[in-house]
Amino acid sequence: MDVYEALYTTRAMRRVTPDPIPLEVQERILDAAIRAPSGGNSQTWRFLLVDDRDVLARLAPIYQRCMDQVWNLVYADRLAAAHADPDDPENAQMLRVQRSAQHLADHFADYPLMLFSFAQGDPTGGSIHPSTWSAMLAARAEGVGSAWTVAFVFELDAVLEILGVPVEEGWIFSSCVTFGYPTGRWGVAPRRPVHEVSYRNHWGTPVGFEVPTPLWPR
Repeated sequence: MDVYEALYTTRAMRRVTPDPIPLEVQERILDAAIRAPSGGNSQTWRFLLVDDRDVLARLAPIYQRCMDQVWNLVYADRLAAAHADPDDPENAQMLRVQRSAQHLADHFADYPLMLFSFAQGDPTGGSIHPSTWSAMLAARAEGVGSAWTVAFVFELDAVLEILGVPVEEGWIFSSCVTFGYPTGRWGVAPRRPVHEVSYRNHWGTPVGFEVPTPLWPR
């Protein structure tokens, strides 16, 4: 797969089939992940694959409660505005995002595979996020959809206990990524264009070019 195709089309794919991810595909995903940059080559990361139905069943109600917190605290104002004027394009997009994210919560226990990422003593995520993103890109190359979530932070102690994470050793939860073969189509996610979110040399100074439409496919 062309690298730009992977970069442009690796977006959150939350609607997936329950079909298992073959072990050889899991091997390629994780082997690609650990090739990501590591500060000082310390490689202070751990990856925990979860496909046990019982473990997922125990995590599912926790995740659903956490997503309730996300909607009621983090996105409360945006959702209220969206419901007040659902025909506005930005509000309609917000409601679509909510439906997609809520689908993950409602079907959490049905996903065939999840990847929990942890870093040791690094709350910034700088030593682990590149690896997790590489895993998602590798999954895209294998035709596997993925979605990144950190909603578990609202009830993290319970999650770490279920997963048996030795927190006394300084391991910090970074993210949970769901994997599965998507039921929908790959595509380029709509985004605000580069020149609206980028500056050069000083905050607010134009970046010097405009990209009104995606540059891939050429």
